[in-house]
Amino acid sequence: MSAQATADRVRDEPAYVLHHYDWSESSLIAEVWSRHHGRVALVAKGAQKPASQFRSILLPLQTLLLSWSGDSEIRTLKGAQWAGGSVMPQGDALLAGLYLNELVLRTLARDDPHPELYDIYDAAVRALHDESQRLGVLRAFELLWLRGLGVLPALHVQGTTHQALDAQRTYRLVPEMGLQATESTGLSGAQWRTLGDSLDETAWPVNLVSLCLQHESVLRVQLRALLQYHSGLATFRTRQLWLEMAAVGQRAREATRAH
Repeated sequence: MSAQATADRVRDEPAYVLHHYDWSESSLIAEVWSRHHGRVALVAKGAQKPASQFRSILLPLQTLLLSWSGDSEIRTLKGAQWAGGSVMPQGDALLAGLYLNELVLRTLARDDPHPELYDIYDAAVRALHDESQRLGVLRAFELLWLRGLGVLPALHVQGTTHQALDAQRTYRLVPEMGLQATESTGLSGAQWRTLGDSLDETAWPVNLVSLCLQHESVLRVQLRALLQYHSGLATFRTRQLWLEMAAVGQRAREATRAH
């Protein structure tokens, strides 16, 4: 269903809630990402009241149809309904989805529509339920997101010389410098070129996800540095939470084995 907009009123717009916070004792402000209007802040009046229709609907990682009005920085939410699809993920899938939300919040300006990136996000959220593919989905999304924002360096040439990559040589992705030859951890020129070619798949990039799984540990470190550079963050809060929870789980397993 496509959104309908008249003047300052938007109806039935496909959207996701990225984050929300208290606005008053009974209301909250939701940061949402909509397909045709970009990232928008909406005040949901009375949403914290037990009888509010918004209370059980304004959840993250759920496809919604939202209606709002107003032309100020913060619009007024008028209606919300679940658009169907998968139930909200749990556990590691939930943390992975919240990481995607934080990435969108930190790198996408308000009122800047990116329908093609919205569709990639939508597909990625749905794919998080498959544990065997999850890490590949995250790395593929990061690559596609950086490219969509126009900040992903070219993956077929050296960043400073713009010369073609040597298929056998190892290269590292460096913020503001692109691919640089390295003697340490990286991917070969042939591998970077294959990744770059896979970014052009028209549908959800199954081949790109598979490649990202193969090179996940290398891509995770190098893409994280690039994302932190462009977001201005030293670290993403959701990733830190993920690490802390993993550490707690590891300690619990060690304690169990000790007994």
